[in-house]
Formats: sequence, C-alpha cells, structure tokens
Amino acid sequence: MGIIAFNSEDKYYKSKKGAVETGETVKFRIIVPRSFGANSARFSLRGDSEENYESKGMYWAGMYGDSHEVWDIEAQIYTAGLYWYHFDISSPWGETKLCKSSDFTGVFSSLTAETSDWQLTVCSSDFKTPDWLKGGIIYQIFPDRFYNSGEKKKNIPSDRILRADTENQPYWRPNENGKVLNNDYFGGDLKGIEEKLPYLSELGVTCIYLNPIFEAHSNHRYNTADYTKIDPLLGTEKDFASLCEAAHKKDIKIILDGVFSHTGDDSVYFNKQHRYGDGGAYNSKHSPYFKWYKFEHYPDKYASWWGFDTLPEVTEECEDYLEFITGENGIITKWLKLGADGWRLDVADELPDVFLDKVRLAVKKAKPEALLLGEVWEDATNKFSYGQRRKFLLGEQFDSVMNYPFANAVLDFARYGVAEDFMKSVMSIIGNYPKQALDVMMNHIGTHDTERAITRIVGESCEYRDRQWQSEHFLSPEQKEKGIRLMKMASTLQFMLPGVPSIYYGDEISMQGYKDPFNRAYFEWDNTKCELHAHYVRLGKLRKENECLKDGEFNPVSAALGCVAFERRGKKESLLIIANRNENGITYNLPQSWHNSERLFSGYNCGESVFIDGMSAVVLKRTELS
Repeated sequence: MGIIAFNSEDKYYKSKKGAVETGETVKFRIIVPRSFGANSARFSLRGDSEENYESKGMYWAGMYGDSHEVWDIEAQIYTAGLYWYHFDISSPWGETKLCKSSDFTGVFSSLTAETSDWQLTVCSSDFKTPDWLKGGIIYQIFPDRFYNSGEKKKNIPSDRILRADTENQPYWRPNENGKVLNNDYFGGDLKGIEEKLPYLSELGVTCIYLNPIFEAHSNHRYNTADYTKIDPLLGTEKDFASLCEAAHKKDIKIILDGVFSHTGDDSVYFNKQHRYGDGGAYNSKHSPYFKWYKFEHYPDKYASWWGFDTLPEVTEECEDYLEFITGENGIITKWLKLGADGWRLDVADELPDVFLDKVRLAVKKAKPEALLLGEVWEDATNKFSYGQRRKFLLGEQFDSVMNYPFANAVLDFARYGVAEDFMKSVMSIIGNYPKQALDVMMNHIGTHDTERAITRIVGESCEYRDRQWQSEHFLSPEQKEKGIRLMKMASTLQFMLPGVPSIYYGDEISMQGYKDPFNRAYFEWDNTKCELHAHYVRLGKLRKENECLKDGEFNPVSAALGCVAFERRGKKESLLIIANRNENGITYNLPQSWHNSERLFSGYNCGESVFIDGMSAVVLKRTELS
C-alpha cells in the first residue's frame, strides 16, 4: 500500500475525528511526495452557501521517510454550519489539488465527478445531549399491537372495529370507496405496556419510544384528532402518568411521537367529518384554528400531506400554532410535565427551522435532560429540504435522529455481504456527525415504516409488489432458520456501533412481515422463549457491562471478502467486533494487540486468530491499562 496523503478519519491527519465544535482548534496534516517539488501548500475552506474558498498557507513540518514531506496547519471556525475543504499544492510545474476520493482518503487531482471536497461539520460548543440515553437501548412500541391489558375502555367511537383475532393480519383491503380506513384495533393499551415493563427490563431497555398515543381515528394515530388527550382505546391521562412513573422506577424513560406537520381531517381542529360539533377550520373561517391550515379554495381544496386529503397540512410558522405546540403551556410542555422524557418529531425534514428552533427551546426549558429526536432518512448533517440546507445537528435543533444510513448498512450487509459498502456507509456518518449526537443516535434496523428486519434480510423482495402479494408471502422454514442466524449477526453489529440500538417490537422474536400494515401485527407473546430472544438478552447485558459502548471511539479494522471488523475503544476496556457474512466459517487472523483476548459468550480466550462460523459475529474483549 502506498503512503496516504490525507485521511479525514485518522487522527494523524485530522486531530479530531468527525465534526468539530465552534472555536475548537483542529490540526490538519498532509503528506506530499518530495518529487512534487512543492513550494507551498494551502488549506482551502468554504462555507456551504459560499462560492469562493478562503485559503490559508500551511507550514512545512519536516520529512516523512526519505521521499515524502509533511505540511500542516491549525484551524478554528467560530460559526456553526456546514463547510467544505480541500488542499492546494503549488510547485514549479503548476497547481495540484488534494481532494477526497471515494474512501475518504486524499487523491492528487482536480475536483471531478470522482473526487470532491471533504465535509466539515461545525456544531455549537454549547451542544449537549442527554447523558441518560448514552449506552442504553431503545424499544419502539406501536401501541395498538403490543399488549392488551384487558382493562375496560370508555368512550370508544362506534366506527372502530375491535378485534380479538390477534393471530391474524391487520385489515388492509380498501372499502367500496377505494379507501383503507385503518379502523381495526387489537386493543393494545398503556396499561398493557406497564404490565410488560419486566419483559422490557430483561432485554436491557432504558427508553421506550411510543408511536402516537393521542386521540386519533386510525390505528396508527398519525392523523391526530386532539393533542391534549390520550386516545380512549389506549387509556387515560392517569394511565399515561402511571406508565411513566412505573417505567422510571425501572430506569426506563418514555419518549413520545409528535406529529406536527399535519393533523387529521377528523379532528377538533379541522373537523371535516363533524365528529366534534360545528366547529373547526373546515366549517368556519372564524374558527380559532382556521389560520393553521392552507386553504386554496375554501373549504374543500387545501394543502395536505403528500396529497392525502385526510391529513391537512398546518402552517407551522403560524403564531397561534407555534404557541399551541411550543408555548409555556403548550403541548410539548404538557406531556413532559406529565412524565414524558422526550419527543420524536415525525417527518422532521418537512418542518421549518423556526418551528424546530422553538420546539427545542420548549423541550429544554421544560426538562433540560429531555431528548429531542428527528425522523430523517438521510445524512442529517447535509440534508437539503424546504429549499435550503438544514441545520438539524448543529446544536440548535435535534439531539439525535433516526439513523437510517446505519440501518441500511447493517441490513444490506446481512443480505448481500458487501463488506466495503458497510464500512463506507458507517464511516461517512461517523465522519459527519457531532459526537454528542452520534452517541445518542437511534440505531434501528426496523420501524413501523419499513419491512420487518428478518423479512428484509432473507425474504423475497417486495419491490413493485402490491399489498395482495405482500399479504400472501411468508418466510419458508429454511428462510426463517437462515434469517434468525443473520438477525443475530445483524443485531450484534447494531448493538456495537456508535449510538443507541433501537428494537422494533417483535424483532427480537423474529416477527416477520412486509410493509405497512404487515409490519404492524400484534406481538406474538407465545414466542418469547425463543433462541433469538435469548440472544437479544445477552446483547443487552453486554451493553450494560461495557462502558466503551456508551461513548467509546470507533476504529475500523478491516472490510473485505464478506467480513467486517471494527473496534470500540474505551478507557477501561475495548471490544473487537468481527462479522462474517459468508455461508462458511472463516479463520480471522487477529491484530497483535488482540492476541489472547477474551471471546465473549464462549468462556475462553483467543490465540492469534479466531474462528467465526458462517453468517455470525464474535465479540472479543480486552482490558485497557490505565
């Protein structure tokens, strides 16, 4: 291997990995062939919205061997934002650029389709994220489908279909008008979640993320009818406070789903269906909620979420709406005071900055250690929406986001085994995210919006397949057996990566299913003594027992031939994770520093190599000398 000119993820070349803070001094170091005859080198940086670079001269810092020389510079940036940089080298033969190649290292070239600038994320030096989540485990619950306590419910609307056949699929066929009503309910409730807290504790869960719980007239409850009330099928405000209190006694936090880009048309606020009397924006321009909505031709033509007329969009910048959600007595504060420990914001990239800024202020004022999490499907540091670059993770908005890039990396590696792609995806996020945010990333491999993880890994692709097809296809016994092996491998990677693993209810017992609503079946409580569940319990204990998984450094070790390996390095201990996606077992030759290390879950130490079964992962541990 030749000498690397620059590597943004190596502290020799960039003194701090990943994002930096405002005012922080960072040293950049490059290695240039002596044959270039370089007479100067410059560090060229531009802000994201700027066209021109600001170039600063680098200092000659000596030789690197006999044939290369070192140039370096210390830099500080005092304004949070997104920046781009490369290096310019001058010689008697002209100008040469040192640009980013596809693997984050440097290549001497010009800026082309194959090369680019390096990204530098600069967050506020005041950016802090909740310590209680670091090193923990999130468990996502779709409330209607988790557990029915059997408590008698009151004030249930008559148009809801209450089902006892929990072993069957959710209803998915459209009615005679071509609409899927999502009005079938299996009766999961807040009391049921409270009853199952011991089950969650056994898994090592430290945070429950609840899909929407407010009054709404669908089983998914993303069409909010009343932000101030618990949906009657789920229970009461008293039940919510009881759940929070009981969870807190077990050191489990509760975060809620905030759906603030739209409401339901069947709501107190819009009231198109007249369920709530004669009021509502649809029925009167004098309604206090009229200004919330974007009517194009009153009352039947209005902006709606992705064209669904049952989900009228709100104007988040509207002062009345901002006050209702983020004011001193607003929705954010109300539920935090009742016991919630944070919020996940639905479709975060469709919410304007003014709204997100005020939500953060409201959250941190009501409960400084509360979590604010955003639904973002891409790299949240360079996401472009609302006609502008977003500032989600610079310290003024989110603490964390849903880590879909990690999810895709893990799932694609489990399905296809391309080790290089896995490591490239992981390193891209680690290189761009502030560490404060990285340590609390929601690292899921399945959610209510995606196929079940085991189905995604071994099932037939559902691309271009309709719901009829999805409803009829299940894993064969052979696929299920292979899927469980690969779920063990995938979940091990998920639990070992920087951030916080999130279990979508039922993934730990190999529940399967394609897209909504087949990924939202009722929890299979008769299957909790299975092999995969025991594996998740072991992973939970491993996270609790190893501090390096809380905030330890990530170091890539290798990624080739269907096998990935990386370290999590801490002050007291370090872990080496090796995952083999190949069908057959392999012998992995360990780096010297890992000779004779402990192989967890096995009871013995390794020598100079370790054997890894096909489609599995191992975790090695060593104690660090202080």
